[in-house]
Formats: sequence, C-alpha cells, structure tokens
Amino acid sequence: MRLVVAAIGRLKESPERELVERYRKRAEQIGRRIGFREVELIEIRESRAQEVGKRKVEESIALASIIPEKAAAVVLDEHGDNLDSAVFAGQLRKWRDDGRPAIAFIIGGDDGLMPTLREKATLTLALGAATWPHQLVRVMLFEQIYRALSILSGHPYHRA
Repeated sequence: MRLVVAAIGRLKESPERELVERYRKRAEQIGRRIGFREVELIEIRESRAQEVGKRKVEESIALASIIPEKAAAVVLDEHGDNLDSAVFAGQLRKWRDDGRPAIAFIIGGDDGLMPTLREKATLTLALGAATWPHQLVRVMLFEQIYRALSILSGHPYHRA
C-alpha cells in the first residue's frame, strides 16, 4: 500500500522541510515491514489565477488527479474529525487490510478546497481546532503517519 501526501505549494529549504523528510523516511522505513511500501510527498504548484474561486478550482482539480484509483482519500480540514493517534493507526490498518491500494492525504492551498473534492473524501481529518500554517501541517501529518505506523508495528516510539 502506498501513502501519498499531496499538498499545494512547495516547501523551500527550511527546518520544516527537513522535519517532513525525516518523518517521511522514518515512516517509509518502518512501514515496509507492515505492508506500507511507499510514503511520498507530491507538491503541486499554487495556482496563479487572480480570482479566489478559480484558484480553488484549479488546485482542487490538480489534487484530485493525484488520488490513485480506489484509494482512501483523506482531506485535511479544520472542521474534520479529530482522531487520536491510536484511532488514526487503526484506520490505516483497516484500509490496508481491506486491500486499498493507497491512502492519499490532501492538503489544500491557502484558499481551501472545492466542496466537490471534500465530498469525495473517505475521511476528513483535522489536526486540532487551531488553524496551522501549511508548512507545519505537513510536519504534523508526517509525524502522525510515522507514529501510526510505529503503533502498528509495535515500535516503542508511541508510549501512551
């Protein structure tokens, strides 16, 4: 099973980018042992459209095109479900065991996503009630993916 994080915008060289890559590599390494063969980040260039509505449409179309067929689509949204790490891990396990080929995590741009993309989501996920900068959302999401895979593998990283 592939884990894909698709995000609008590109992270420049920064501490956030280093953290994303650190957690991505850790997740990929531990995930291979338990049926998650690949963990990747796909960055999509921000739309240059002047109108907000057009930007949202263009970015949502670009993100939708990344979602593999029959994948579980997880849209990150501040109004989504707040899952603790163990429940999140259990959801990844369920999708893996159900034979899903991939899980695609979708992080929209500054203007958000089109409702049609949100409606296609298998799960809408929040990382708490606060609004976070997109750079930190990526770090927190990759850390939670790594933590979930650690839980599933019995690794001691998660001590709850």
